[in-house]
Amino acid sequence: MSLPLEYPVTLPDGQKYSQPSGLFINNEYIKSKSGATLESINPATGEVNGAVYAADSEDVDIAVDVARKAFKSWRKVTGVERGILLNKFADVLQEQRDLIGAIEAWDSGKTKEQNAVYDIDECISCFRYFAGWADKIQGKVIQNDPKKLAYTVHEPFGVCGQIIPWNYPLAMAAWKLAPALAAGNVIVLKTSEITPLSLLYVAKIFKDVGFPAGVVNILSGFGATAGKALASHTGVDKIAFTGSTATGKIIQQLASSNLKAVTLECGGKSPLIIRADADLDQAVKWSALGIMSNQGQICTATSRVYVHESIYEKYLTLLAEHVKTTYKQGSMFDSEAVVGPQVSKLQQDKVLSYIEIGKKEGARLVLGGEKNTDKDLAKGYFIKPTIFADVKPEMRIVNEEIFGPVVSVGKFSSDEEVIAYANGTDYGLGASIFTQDITVAHNLASEIEAGMVWINSSNDSDVHIPFGGVKMSGVGRELGEYGLSMYTQAKAIHVNLGTKL
Repeated sequence: MSLPLEYPVTLPDGQKYSQPSGLFINNEYIKSKSGATLESINPATGEVNGAVYAADSEDVDIAVDVARKAFKSWRKVTGVERGILLNKFADVLQEQRDLIGAIEAWDSGKTKEQNAVYDIDECISCFRYFAGWADKIQGKVIQNDPKKLAYTVHEPFGVCGQIIPWNYPLAMAAWKLAPALAAGNVIVLKTSEITPLSLLYVAKIFKDVGFPAGVVNILSGFGATAGKALASHTGVDKIAFTGSTATGKIIQQLASSNLKAVTLECGGKSPLIIRADADLDQAVKWSALGIMSNQGQICTATSRVYVHESIYEKYLTLLAEHVKTTYKQGSMFDSEAVVGPQVSKLQQDKVLSYIEIGKKEGARLVLGGEKNTDKDLAKGYFIKPTIFADVKPEMRIVNEEIFGPVVSVGKFSSDEEVIAYANGTDYGLGASIFTQDITVAHNLASEIEAGMVWINSSNDSDVHIPFGGVKMSGVGRELGEYGLSMYTQAKAIHVNLGTKL
């Protein structure tokens, strides 16, 4: 299948643009060497949105070689200049916020007005934040002996391979691109094969605002070919991945080819604890947001809710009513829709299979539990928001990541019991606590095994604050100063000031 390198598109909201289909290498769109392509499917209709070229190992080799050559000069660009370029990039994202948000919605199934455009805001904030850091990457002077001096400098790794998931195509790209570029690295990034369109469109903005050729290279492609080639490539100095834990394990193994640095942000099964003294209305609102946003396709989704037995049934009643009235389901360009379709038929089938597992395991179905077959939604990958109650610790819907709008609710009688439930998982990404006793809240937060804990909220994220998990949820951190540190390595320089050995 031969594709034009760009083709005209009219989006469902009437906006028109030119969609790139080529691999973005050395500031140009080019065809894949093999000519292989992949299709983007509209999650709301099952129809084909468009097609793009799919990279294989030969294309990865080309992109890595281009990046290595670009690094020789890019590493010498001052932090001030890098910061200016990052801010210029953010300016264009701001100018094109509505269009880019529409492309993101069309490609991924996110509702545009209630979801996708806010992801663009996240990208803008991220690039501006790390633009501010670009000229502030500094080492230390260390002097313990009057005759000896040492100082450190923080240097970029070089070529950073980055692999992006389909649930937040642009936001997860921004989390990786911005700090890596601020620190002076060059990039070869692979999009998800399910959601390639928005990032390929955004790629040309790097060229437009003045990034040198070869500094940012963006490839669409399949994980088994392009992803494997990138993670194992000996010309790549660092690999950063966001996605499933199963794939994260493979990435870590492939990275051993040259012991490259690795950052992994993987799966989660985050607990949300509601004590008897919680503000129940707030707990209901936040727990619904924590699982129904982005169709439940969030690694930090608070998909396990534990409620004190004294307020358990009241919570279930309020939660079901709140979800029914607040989380309207609809297509991406329905301005009132909050919950869109799952990203793909494969993901829809996976979520539906877990719903059937929950029913067979004996969990009480409170709401949903089926595909949405309403006339306007029947062709798409829509699943009704689903609430299971009376779950037991051994149930698969409690222990395995579903990645859909499905929440499991159980009861507890003591703080000790609920901490055991919360920590009884291989994952450790996020956790949420609802209580009006702030001392108890801090004590519980210290007991929970997670990289992030939210007190009286759920799924809070801020570019200033590190994001990441423990256990099988990943290695390293993104965002904040911690996220920047993942893209530099310290070099120690010793100076002998004396005259004797």
